Amino acid sequence: MTLTQLEYLVAVDTHRHFARAAESCFVTQPSLSMQVQKLEEELGVRLFDRSRQPVTPTTIGAEVIAQARVILQQCRHLKTGIAEQRDGLSGEVRVGVIPTVAPYLLPLFLPRFLEKHTDVKLSITERTTDELLKQLKTEALDVGIVAGPLNDPDLTEHPLFYEELVVYTSPQCTLFQKKYAVPDDIDPTQLWLLEEGHCLRSQIENLCQLRRKAASEGQFAYHSGSLETLRRLVDSNQGLTILPELATRDFTDEQMELVRYFQAPAPVREVSLVTRRHYARQRVVATLSEEIKAVVPAKMAKAGRREVVELK
Repeated sequence: MTLTQLEYLVAVDTHRHFARAAESCFVTQPSLSMQVQKLEEELGVRLFDRSRQPVTPTTIGAEVIAQARVILQQCRHLKTGIAEQRDGLSGEVRVGVIPTVAPYLLPLFLPRFLEKHTDVKLSITERTTDELLKQLKTEALDVGIVAGPLNDPDLTEHPLFYEELVVYTSPQCTLFQKKYAVPDDIDPTQLWLLEEGHCLRSQIENLCQLRRKAASEGQFAYHSGSLETLRRLVDSNQGLTILPELATRDFTDEQMELVRYFQAPAPVREVSLVTRRHYARQRVVATLSEEIKAVVPAKMAKAGRREVVELK
């Protein structure tokens, strides 16, 4: 059994066609077919049902392919880890960031990071938490920046900072007259929420014990994927919303007058850098973590007496 045979095996499973698998591996179809057949003879089992189109793995073939993917992944990780230790931090790092973190965190740390680490290419995309985690597990992404805790055994979380959640309210809401907010003050009929799929929405529903029905009552329902849109709705003297604290860093004095902090213990979200378990590029993880922690406000370094809001 060789790594080449395992690569051919996985390619056939991916493409479900011997000719396309051979093309993806830059070999002839007879060469690929011969190696797969040799592997089957060595193992004493048929790995593919060739009588069907597209070609499909047999039951035992599916199990062997799953193990082959793990072996090949570990080999890639081994090579990458050794190269990084030998040559230093370099190459492409694919990073996924949730939309409620990206516009506020990236401008803080990106210029400093890119200036210091000129041999690194950061490829950054915004994804909802569910999409980001799927891409991490399929190796379409290397690193994710998400709000947790996730408690997923297939992933490793590296907490970065703890960000308070604050209320942004129009003067027309009764909450505007109060110095501090408590979750019971939140009227679900006046609350602007992100659309389904955003972890911040889940955390807000959990914090305020909102019933979806109550939150949807009223004359006008609006589903947004942007915190900035929700903020602008409040600015137009309508309702209230809940924002992460970093979103208020560029607020004017007039806008800060509309911010109400929660009464202690203040709710916070835990923002973490997430990788697959046993991700080999630990130097990347450490460097990204250090650079992000260096630019966020010091008070966000620990949860302290504040309360981390769990995902629902």
